[in-house]
Amino acid sequence: MGAGGAHLAFDLGAESGRAFVGRLEAGNLELREIHRFSNEPVEYGRGLYWDAARLWLEIRSALHFVDGTDITSVGVDAWGVDYALLGERGELLQNPRHYRDRRNVAAMQELLKIVSAREVYRMTGIQFMPINTLNQLFAAKRETPRILAAAERLVMIPDLFHYWLSGNAACEYTTATTTQFVNPTTRSWASDLLNRLGLPSQLPAPLVEPGSIVGKLKRGLTRKESLRETLVVTPASHDTASAVAAISARDHTAFLSSGTWSLLGMEVDAPIISEEAFRLNFTNEGGVCRTTRLLKNVMGLWMLQGCRRSWAARGLELNYTELMDAARRAPAFHRLINPDDVSFLNPDDMIGAIDKFCAKWDQPAPDGPGSYARTILESLALKYRLLLGHLESLTGRRITDIRVVGGGARNRLLSQFTADATGRRVLSGPVEAAALGNIAVQMAATGAVSGIPEARAIIDRSFPPEIFEPEDTAKWDAAAQRFQQYCEFIYA
Repeated sequence: MGAGGAHLAFDLGAESGRAFVGRLEAGNLELREIHRFSNEPVEYGRGLYWDAARLWLEIRSALHFVDGTDITSVGVDAWGVDYALLGERGELLQNPRHYRDRRNVAAMQELLKIVSAREVYRMTGIQFMPINTLNQLFAAKRETPRILAAAERLVMIPDLFHYWLSGNAACEYTTATTTQFVNPTTRSWASDLLNRLGLPSQLPAPLVEPGSIVGKLKRGLTRKESLRETLVVTPASHDTASAVAAISARDHTAFLSSGTWSLLGMEVDAPIISEEAFRLNFTNEGGVCRTTRLLKNVMGLWMLQGCRRSWAARGLELNYTELMDAARRAPAFHRLINPDDVSFLNPDDMIGAIDKFCAKWDQPAPDGPGSYARTILESLALKYRLLLGHLESLTGRRITDIRVVGGGARNRLLSQFTADATGRRVLSGPVEAAALGNIAVQMAATGAVSGIPEARAIIDRSFPPEIFEPEDTAKWDAAAQRFQQYCEFIYA
């Protein structure tokens, strides 16, 4: 590798975490998974939490799985919006709350009585969702003020692990922008907004750019000689930002990061904070090379995951292959739902939530697993179509291609539906885009490549996408007219 050794990437998702070693060999990037572990939230008291100590134990364990190869650097990417509070000695004061905690909806409603939605958007350019850190922190002020008062530093989830790896606390910019209290124009914390809400503006750790070297791996974490000089690098620490770092998604190409959440957008040179962007509730999150990811969050495959949990509780275990085969055979467009309806955020029973939505709009409930799965996939594809039109309007660019990355890129049926619904070519893959983008930023930071453009070219060569051309678009045009009536702009 140009600067010697390999790079270690931790990719933490809402359901699992993985550790990968990346190495350049003869101009191609080789990716090897060395550890995989579950990430399950825990509910106790009146809240839903992440088990941070367990995740740290798994990260420590992965360090022991690294073979004799010298590891030049290590970096962590993870989901956005959730945060950790550090005390006066750097200790974790409380397990981080889960973004699906039910307290956030009420907090958002109360917060917007103090500062209007238009003002918040003007200062931050971030779309309104109950899960945003701003709402979570406002809820903490109301429910656990003594814990908040004891905090010396706020960091985001990947920042917490960079702190434990290096001993230095900082907030990486791409993840920080998901808080809804970063000013994307000045690229600094929106302290005025925090002050107006009575929140401690000095609490967030200093901001650093993706590709910053925050220190070396702390002594005592491992006895391996190959890790003694390993640098701790902040990649684009938000997992979607890492995924987009792995590909080129600008000009006439949109990205679709597909997993528990779907995030559809483009890489642009500057934030777009207009009245139209506010009305359409688009978000301006940080990207690599001081770019902005103009995007929209969609609920994503969370609904399918929720259905599988509901079926399992009823004694019916279905794997994804069986479910997709059943969906392929199910009749088309019998039911459609709005994936971003608030009822799907965290229901006790996803099947029941879908049934209620269908009843509300005078549609029959799905009549089996294949029917539920097809309803979800068709609705997602139609939502992508709707948002793609909004994205073209905001950017003034005609989008010809959609680049699908993340775990959802494995779902060939959804990729074909997306091509059919949008009338655009879909390029699907790489699946492990977040880990690859994580490694790309590490390589650029340590001099293994000249920069992100070179890293992206290497990734494209090493992991070519699968191409889906649009088919049968006329029937999707008719379904789109019906679908749009279900999409009330609540949090979507």
